[in-house]
Amino acid sequence: MTAQKGKDLLVKIHDGTSFVTVAGLRSRRIAFNAESVDITHAESAGRWRELLDGAGVKRAAIAGRGLFKDAATDALMRQTFFDGAVKTFQIVIPDFGTVEGPFQISSLEFAGEHNGEVTYELALDSAGALTFTAL
Repeated sequence: MTAQKGKDLLVKIHDGTSFVTVAGLRSRRIAFNAESVDITHAESAGRWRELLDGAGVKRAAIAGRGLFKDAATDALMRQTFFDGAVKTFQIVIPDFGTVEGPFQISSLEFAGEHNGEVTYELALDSAGALTFTAL
């Protein structure tokens, strides 16, 4: 895989009809995590830690930061947060694939400097099983 442009990492939300790109994001990050379940005991070989295969909870988190650019997606994201709704999101990772599934907006922050634009930050937490489609 060669180097990719950061602008090609896209966060999309399903608006009821199709997936629309969350506009205005200048930075995006997705993180996958899985908890481990420690089953180490007194007779573990060489006292090395042992983990239970496939037993931990998996989760994904998405974070983004940007500025207001598109009234329709801004309103959709804002309403989704205030409703506490779980919506289907799609994350396009260039030359890797697409991750899709339910997410909830866990944080929505606004900021502005006296001589600058209003910016926002958001955080999404997975709320169910995700699918991955390789490119």
